[in-house]
Amino acid sequence: MMRNLFLFILINICVSASAQLPFKWEELSTPEFVTAVEKADRVCVVPFGVMEKHGPYLPLGTDLFRARDIACEAAKKEYVVVYPEYYFGQINESRHQPGTVAYSPELIVKLLEETCDEIARNGFNKIIFLNGHGGNNGMLSFFSMALLHKRHDYTVYFANVTDLFADNNAKKQVQDGYDKLPKGSMGHAGSDEASHILSMRPDLYKSNCKPQSGEDLDRLKSLKLVTTGIWWYAHFPNQYGGDAGAADKKLGDLMRSVFTDGMVKAIQEVKSDTIAPALTKKFYDDSEKPINTKQ
Repeated sequence: MMRNLFLFILINICVSASAQLPFKWEELSTPEFVTAVEKADRVCVVPFGVMEKHGPYLPLGTDLFRARDIACEAAKKEYVVVYPEYYFGQINESRHQPGTVAYSPELIVKLLEETCDEIARNGFNKIIFLNGHGGNNGMLSFFSMALLHKRHDYTVYFANVTDLFADNNAKKQVQDGYDKLPKGSMGHAGSDEASHILSMRPDLYKSNCKPQSGEDLDRLKSLKLVTTGIWWYAHFPNQYGGDAGAADKKLGDLMRSVFTDGMVKAIQEVKSDTIAPALTKKFYDDSEKPINTKQ
C-alpha cells in the first residue's frame, strides 16, 4: 500500500514538473533542455528586434520587448522553446541617435547564420524569427534566401509581430482600436507601440517625459519613381513618428491577445509543416547537380 502511494506521488511530481517545464532557453537546465526540444517538436522561436531610440516615451528595447512578449505568451499555449531577445538586427538608419547599437552588415548575416547553426546543433530543425522591428524586414528576407547558398539541416520561417492575425475578425478588432486613436498618433514609437508597452510593462512607459516632435518631414517628396537608403532619415530624423502620449492600455491588452493567438496559430502551422523542409532538401539536392535538373 505504501509502495503504491509512493509511486503515485512520484508520478504526480514528475507530471507536475513536466507541466511546469520552462520555455525560455536560458531558464532550462541541461536535462530539461533535452525534454524541451522534444516537447517543442524541435521548433525554436527567436524574438527579433534592435536597440534604437523609440521617442521620449518608450525604451530602446521596445521592439525586443514586444517580440519576446508575444513569443512567450504564445509558448504558454503552444509549447516551443523561446530564444533570448535577439538584438543583432539592422538599424544603420538610427546610428545618429544615442543608444543605438548598429553592427556591420557582414557581421549581422554571419552572426545570424551561426546562431541558427547553433540552435540546430542543439536539436531544433525549425526556427521561427518573430520580428518586432520594421528595419529588419528586408534583411530577414535576404537572409532566408542567402541560406540557400549552402546546405543547412533546418528550415527558417519568419513573421512580423503586427501581422499575426489568426482571422479577419481579430484583424478588424485591432483595426477598430487603431481607428479610435487620435489621427496621426500611430507610427514608429507612436501610440500603437506605446499601447503594447503600456499593457506589458507600464513601468517602462515614460509618462512624465518632455515631449518631442514625431512629425514626418517628407524631405524626399521630389523622388516619385525611385527611393534611396536614406529614406527613413529623410522622413523621421528624430527617430519618432506619431504621438506615444496617446497610448491606450485597453488597446494594448487587445493587441497582445490578438497577436498571441496569431502566434499560436503560426507555431502550429510550422510544427505541422512537412512541405517546406522537403522542398528545401530537394532544392539542395538539385543544386548540387543542376545539369540533371529536368527542363
